[in-house]
Amino acid sequence: MRTADFDYALPPDLIAQQPLEPRDAARLMVVSRRARAFAHHHVRDLPALLRAGDLLVLNDTRVMAARLTGARADTGGRVELLLLRERDGGGWDALVRPLRAARPGRRFRLDASDGPLGATVIERAGETAAVAFERPIDPASAGSVPLPPYVRGFRGDPERYQTVFAREARSAAAPTAGLHFTPALFARLAAAGVERAFLTLEVGAGTFRPVRVEDPAGHELPPERYRLPPATAAAIRAARAGGRRVVAVGTTVTRTLEHALGETGGGQTEGETALFIRPGHRFAAVDALLTNFHLPRSTLLMLVAAFAGRELILDAYAEAVRERYRFYSFGDAMLLVP
Repeated sequence: MRTADFDYALPPDLIAQQPLEPRDAARLMVVSRRARAFAHHHVRDLPALLRAGDLLVLNDTRVMAARLTGARADTGGRVELLLLRERDGGGWDALVRPLRAARPGRRFRLDASDGPLGATVIERAGETAAVAFERPIDPASAGSVPLPPYVRGFRGDPERYQTVFAREARSAAAPTAGLHFTPALFARLAAAGVERAFLTLEVGAGTFRPVRVEDPAGHELPPERYRLPPATAAAIRAARAGGRRVVAVGTTVTRTLEHALGETGGGQTEGETALFIRPGHRFAAVDALLTNFHLPRSTLLMLVAAFAGRELILDAYAEAVRERYRFYSFGDAMLLVP
């Protein structure tokens, strides 16, 4: 298996630059793994496509206002920080641009939402830096909400890059499969007998980090914190015991469930996961997967290929291109069913 095995051709005009309204108006390709067949619907059709008793599991994390801009205190050169996660010992891990500015001891003056904010680089490790701020910051409001690098020119409401069920702001990116849901759609799903439960995975920079090695086995994901509430774990156990399907909404939910209920032996309710799911992984917790269309050569595409088979997924992506589906975070979705 090579990284190049997960490449595909995508016309740039299919990269969604604006979200659709309403949220559930996005198109939905249903991929049957057993029949190796594709069907074309919309997200709003989910109540008819899912079964009574199916359990939807969603990631309720909220995207931090993590983008801070400012200048170096010594030269005045412009800098940008993207907060990734708060460190246990104090300070924050962040991406600093330009990276050469991230030298230990260097000071920045940043334009925070509540006024000028001093910051000092503590240390640098690879592409990230540990940064200490002169006062405590609120990750929900410190700066602006960052959009993925392939979204350019978006001037809409930043809340459109949040799920309607988002809670605590601890992530650097949105769990994009969840962006399609609305309160009205949840009500229709409940009326159809579809249950739902929530967990939290704090999405980090690994979501966008490209696989630069030829052999994917040499790529490592940075650890991300998760919380699996006991009620959600109990709902999953009950669904599986009753022969009902667990439907993961997004790759972040899939990784959390496969780590917490698979790798740890079943039931570690919180911790960190660096699980990199790629073909060869034996799924222990997830029966169906709702997900967006992902970047070529990405760890997310490899996860989806592990779930449904590389050839089937690449065929589905080719079908999506032919049918002019919209790709990536603000794009359309795919439902992978047995």
